[in-house]
Amino acid sequence: MTRLFDDPDRFSEDQLRGFAAVYPEHVTVVPGGVVRSRPQEAGRVAVVVGGGSGHYPAFSGLVGEGLAAGAVVGNIFTSPSARQAESVARAADTGAGVLFSFGNYAGDRMNFGMAQARLRDAGIDTRTVMVTDDVASAPAERRHERRGIAGDFTVFKVAGAAAEEGLDLDGVEAAARRANDRTFSFGIAFDGCTMPGADTPLFTVPEGKMAIGLGIHGEPGVRDADMADAPTIARTLVDRLLEERPEGAGPRVAAILNGLGATKYEELFLVWGHVSDALAEAGLTVVRPEVGELVTSLDMAACSLTLMWLDEDLERRWCASADAPGFRRLPLPKVPDAPRVVSGEQAKAPVVVGDAASRAAAADVLAALRALRTALHEAAEELGRIDAVAGDGDHGRGMTKGVDAAVRAAEEADAAGAGARSLLSAAADAWADQAGGTSGVLWGVALRALAQELGDAGRADGVRAAGGARAALDAVTSLGGAKPGDKTLVDALVPLVDTFTAGVARGTAPRSAFAEAATAATEAADATAALTPRLGRARPLAERSVGTPDAGALSLALCARTVAALLGDGTGTGTGTTTG
Repeated sequence: MTRLFDDPDRFSEDQLRGFAAVYPEHVTVVPGGVVRSRPQEAGRVAVVVGGGSGHYPAFSGLVGEGLAAGAVVGNIFTSPSARQAESVARAADTGAGVLFSFGNYAGDRMNFGMAQARLRDAGIDTRTVMVTDDVASAPAERRHERRGIAGDFTVFKVAGAAAEEGLDLDGVEAAARRANDRTFSFGIAFDGCTMPGADTPLFTVPEGKMAIGLGIHGEPGVRDADMADAPTIARTLVDRLLEERPEGAGPRVAAILNGLGATKYEELFLVWGHVSDALAEAGLTVVRPEVGELVTSLDMAACSLTLMWLDEDLERRWCASADAPGFRRLPLPKVPDAPRVVSGEQAKAPVVVGDAASRAAAADVLAALRALRTALHEAAEELGRIDAVAGDGDHGRGMTKGVDAAVRAAEEADAAGAGARSLLSAAADAWADQAGGTSGVLWGVALRALAQELGDAGRADGVRAAGGARAALDAVTSLGGAKPGDKTLVDALVPLVDTFTAGVARGTAPRSAFAEAATAATEAADATAALTPRLGRARPLAERSVGTPDAGALSLALCARTVAALLGDGTGTGTGTTTG
């Protein structure tokens, strides 16, 4: 919800004052809105855009070179008055006339229409282009009834560039109409938006659903559908817009994947990856796509896709430079004649083919990694819950990403005939790379240290395994600096290594020694519940952590028990391995 405001009734005026104070080099406040601080040259058409507040960077954020000359700013989701529109237009006019452009809404039509009449009576030639891009709001045969949503931006951008080129009012109007005729948008909402001072959103989306066909004034979608994953949402957006392809349109399009206020940029980038694929499959070439927030709706959780089918003039104006508070476009950098090509293979260490004994040990390692994958996926939700008590709650997700990557890398190395060291090294690097964070790097360094002891030749017996375990502990404590009592995975790793190496040293069979070690690690992990963290994820919220065991210690103990069970039933053993 919108939490920060003074008087809710003055939200629009108050935010506009702060906005202008941030961007004095771009905008100046005038009655009714803002105009460019540095006026256009005399004889340039003034493109004046506008509508209600709550849509930033539309509309005030789009005032600047290459875009609008002024923006009329109404109250939240409310059309500005005719007097406001007239005031901004008069301040922006340089003698070549004014083009009004705004979304097709009843209040805007009436107020801008009245302002246009007053301006014409005063001798200022004024035209209007309403944006009608929302395909969900009316069928194609009633295009004139469609409302304007994120397609506002493409029309404003083209009109502003046409004015910057020096076209007269007829030419700027024609360019804007051409842009509108070839612009189409379709959106999906996941949650509604809340007005300043209100306790409830303007609409809600049922749990497990998404609203198809959003508006930008807090209107619900035209229908609800079951919530879908990102690839399905991307395909839904693309397929609907492909139905609107203008007759005779070429393969080049401008595209905007627009967030409505509460959809994170990372989510939009993820969806864009699928949208880009779908557009390419349809034979379309996307020219300078935009992914981000361009026409928002307060805090609405939603996204929309806009396509504008390009011709030569539209493409030039779409790509033209612009400099406004909410949007900046610079010329594209020169592309090298020979683009750099980087292969992912360059980052991989070479695989050393192992002898028969080491290949057998490698098979055991791969079996263990697969068993860990199953166990960690089953425990991921609980590990995340425990981690969230005093951390960021991502431990379960990180561990599953790490082990998944490790298994893939190990399987690839195994197919190439790798010995135990090469296979486990590849798995270690993949784990660290994909898991990320503290746990990822610690698991990566531990597994790599263990791998170095196993080697790519000879039998990986208990002595080698014990030496590898000690090397793993040394690597973890050296890199992370933790020691027993700090409430980290080291609290479980130390008893695991000490018990295992002591057992091997006194002649206990490696399987039995490791089973004892896994029990010791589990008991130590459980005991971390009583500790106050001095290092790691839980330290900033130390007191909250007391009473809950450390997630890193628990996941390490779980992995130890999983490997012990595998060794115990013999399903993961080959000939001449650590289970010897």
